[in-house]
Amino acid sequence: MRGRAIVGLVSIAVLAVLLYLLRDVILPFVAGIILAYLLDPLADRLEKIGLGRLAASLVILALSVVALVVALLLVVPLAANQAAALIGSAPGMVSRLQGILAERAGPLLERLGGANVLSDLQSSVGSLAGQAGTWLLAFLTSLWSGSQALVSIVSLLVVTPVVAFYILVDWDRMIATLDTWVPPRHRPVVRRLGREIDGAVTGFIRGQTLVCVILGTFYAVGLWSVGLNFGGLIGMIAGLLTFIPYVGTLTGFLLAMGVALVQFWPGSDWLHLGLTMGVFLVGQFLEGNILSPKLVGGSVGLHPVWLMFALLAAGSLFGFVGLLLAVPVAASMAVVIRYGIERYLDSRIYHGGDPPLIVDASISDKA
Repeated sequence: MRGRAIVGLVSIAVLAVLLYLLRDVILPFVAGIILAYLLDPLADRLEKIGLGRLAASLVILALSVVALVVALLLVVPLAANQAAALIGSAPGMVSRLQGILAERAGPLLERLGGANVLSDLQSSVGSLAGQAGTWLLAFLTSLWSGSQALVSIVSLLVVTPVVAFYILVDWDRMIATLDTWVPPRHRPVVRRLGREIDGAVTGFIRGQTLVCVILGTFYAVGLWSVGLNFGGLIGMIAGLLTFIPYVGTLTGFLLAMGVALVQFWPGSDWLHLGLTMGVFLVGQFLEGNILSPKLVGGSVGLHPVWLMFALLAAGSLFGFVGLLLAVPVAASMAVVIRYGIERYLDSRIYHGGDPPLIVDASISDKA
């Protein structure tokens, strides 16, 4: 038992080292495998209506290419133009926010701490905004350099669909082959863990993706309807970052309220400020009470803190490849840890050398 555990740990360590060393070239392959995994249920449904596995994979590949082309032609240019305009106007907005702070809170701050408090606070806000921008730029640069140092965007867009197609065609055969490699006496446990991992990963990724799309669309349309500058871009950013618990809503809210203060405050337009805040309040209500419970559910078992740590740690170590693998790895580790705790609570170590007390279900039901 101890020898198998050592072999398993060594194998995981070797895999992690190889992933780190090859992180610059494996992005299209990792993305293709994940895409094939997510699309396998769709291929199974197409098979049930009479299509062969090859035909089902071709249909899925064609639809994916069409969706990608539409996104590249319509969504990406619009988002890029909005992002460039927002970045270009950011220094002016920060200066305007400092002016609003001086106008509204200046007298109170001077009474509380003297004449230098306001200037110190304005300097701190400016330096904090500059540091935040520098950190964000450095983080995005590290993701770009870590994932695209040797692999261009063209190769990513070309190789990923091809890898996904071949993996999707052979998915069922690969799973069956892996099942035969497991020793027969361990297959029930491995299959159980595999089903739980599959449920956690697919439940979170598919459900959270739908939540991100719905919330991003809601925020973008809502902020655009309010008349907020860059409302569509801010809404898409908030929806995309909803994948990280609490980060999406908080980031979108701060960006939207900052832009709203600069845009609507000169005329004390409380209505538009309130509507901007209301968009995020309604979005949070929808996410917490309708979307997440219905689409993600409570059975996934991924704690928000654990998920945030996994995303940040994997992104820092492995770049964009790490972000793709963070959720599957975190979900798998959570399932294995829960299984280990379950075995420990049933072991002689936990019960002080005595076998665990087993109560007959039929007796307990009668009682």
